[in-house]
Amino acid sequence: MVAKISIGNSLYGALVYNGEKLNKEKGKLISSNKIYNDGSGILDIRRAFEDFKRWIPANTRTERPMMHISLNPHPDDRLTDAQFSQLADDYMKMMGFENVPFIVFKHEDIDRYHLHIVALRVDTDGRCISDKNNFYKNKKVCRELEKKYGLKVAEREKVSPDTPVSKVDPNGDIKRQVQNTVKLVGMRWQFQSIGEYNAILGLYNVRCEMTDGKVNGREYHGLVYFATDDNGNTIATPLKASRLGKFASRTAVEGKFERDREKIDIRPTKRLVSDAMAAATGKDDFIVKLKEKNIDLVLRYNADGRLYGATFVDHNNHVALNGSRLGREFSANALNLWFNDPTAKPQVKPQPRQSQGQQSQGQQSQGQQTSGQTQPNQPQQQPRQKPSRSDDFDYSPMLPGLELFQTGPDFDPAEEAFARRARKKKKKKGRGL
Repeated sequence: MVAKISIGNSLYGALVYNGEKLNKEKGKLISSNKIYNDGSGILDIRRAFEDFKRWIPANTRTERPMMHISLNPHPDDRLTDAQFSQLADDYMKMMGFENVPFIVFKHEDIDRYHLHIVALRVDTDGRCISDKNNFYKNKKVCRELEKKYGLKVAEREKVSPDTPVSKVDPNGDIKRQVQNTVKLVGMRWQFQSIGEYNAILGLYNVRCEMTDGKVNGREYHGLVYFATDDNGNTIATPLKASRLGKFASRTAVEGKFERDREKIDIRPTKRLVSDAMAAATGKDDFIVKLKEKNIDLVLRYNADGRLYGATFVDHNNHVALNGSRLGREFSANALNLWFNDPTAKPQVKPQPRQSQGQQSQGQQSQGQQTSGQTQPNQPQQQPRQKPSRSDDFDYSPMLPGLELFQTGPDFDPAEEAFARRARKKKKKKGRGL
């Protein structure tokens, strides 16, 4: 049996999550402790919430007063509701939680029946129940309960970079599938923006969105993940990054943007895309030829049907690149013109295999040919840029916080002038003192 303990501050959210399962006839309430239960298997969410609140002392300082525990026996283990109820009671007692208010739910939404327990983690005097050594205690308790109930030994599934990734199965454990997909994409792929991240996740029917706002005057910046069908429609309750793990958090993902920006080499992907474009006769043929080279083209359209984003997902090199990073001829604007007018096909030639020195010289000469017009507020001497950077933007809608990761010019003369004036002013002030 595998048990997982999550702590949080949204008691009502945990009750709603389990209540929705019951409403869809994919679960039932099988037991409770110090919380009203009429024995019908149905949950009165508001009454349960009020019951829990009565047990939370007014003087408590615990910021995250609730626990959400999942108990997962081996798929081959079959227990009756009475056995499941006793199993949950034994687990809470052996973990030292027997005196806290809790409700036990049996989930039947997947072939492997499992339990969810919503419980408080504060004593009647307002103190937080210690979770010291819970990890080791949890494993020991699971082994003992397996022996007591004759259950098969079940360990948490290990995820490695070689673990295959597949699309989300609506009939399976949605949370576990999304969790594994997000973890494997982060381990295996390289990307530099939320758009490129979503281009990869979307291939496996997962979508990520940034969330920004205020709660009780405190700002928050997070990520929410969605399981979708093949058309991009949401098929399950959204999952906050905190429910999946630290690897799915906004801090972890944005940190990966920065690290991958230093690692990505666009040349292998650009060579393959250039070959496909040179031989293609149109949009459909281009997509087919990319597929033959093990590259997916993810296109994004606005409400008016205009193409505003294009991302190349290269399965050979495990990298996702917005078209503009490869060059103007691969950007969403260039592709949109070509797809609507065959005569406007971008002129590209198959990229020869070159040494790093030759490639750098080629990029410099190409930059001199294509950048004949000087951008406004841009100095004549271009700052040093990495090969993977491009000043040709994908004109996609800006998401909150995403402007930090756009690949625009690294140098702004007006900003630099302002900074110089500030430094001079600070020096004069220092001399005066």
